[in-house]
Amino acid sequence: MTPTAGPEAQHRPTAWRVRPAEQPDAEAIHGLVRELAVYEREPDAVAASVEDFRTALFAPDPLVHCLVAEVDDPQPAVVGFALWFVTFSTWRGRHGMWLEDLFVRPDYRRLGLGRDLLGRLSAICVERGYPRLEWWVLDWNVDAQAFYRSLGARPMDEWTVWRLDGEPLERLSAGRGTGR
Repeated sequence: MTPTAGPEAQHRPTAWRVRPAEQPDAEAIHGLVRELAVYEREPDAVAASVEDFRTALFAPDPLVHCLVAEVDDPQPAVVGFALWFVTFSTWRGRHGMWLEDLFVRPDYRRLGLGRDLLGRLSAICVERGYPRLEWWVLDWNVDAQAFYRSLGARPMDEWTVWRLDGEPLERLSAGRGTGR
């Protein structure tokens, strides 16, 4: 989330809430993911569909979870989300939480929605005995970094994210189990 203020925020909703996502929210979540991709300078990167989110989030035993921030403006509208899943630390021998994405529409920032989304995720961690809540932040997103630091989060600069996908993933998969 990147806190901003500006003339676009002329009216502010008087009521808002953070709640677990429900099936009818899948379309709003998909729209917010698309807005996030534009913000992160990857407007064409979203391949997921509304149905993909509906299936992933609302399967009988989902492996990914989502909270939404909803405002009354004047009708209820989903304007933010936090999508997360459970991780595991071999060093701690305990589960943790990975925040895949947090996004609040710019017009609704500085209301406390991002803080409340993270607060709810933190409460889930504490309730479940998860010692960690972790996430990535783009290097250039200094506003988000400042926001997270204000909450007491700290960067883990000694780690570098690695990714295997596309053709290299397929190639490695094809060689699995062949003794090569």
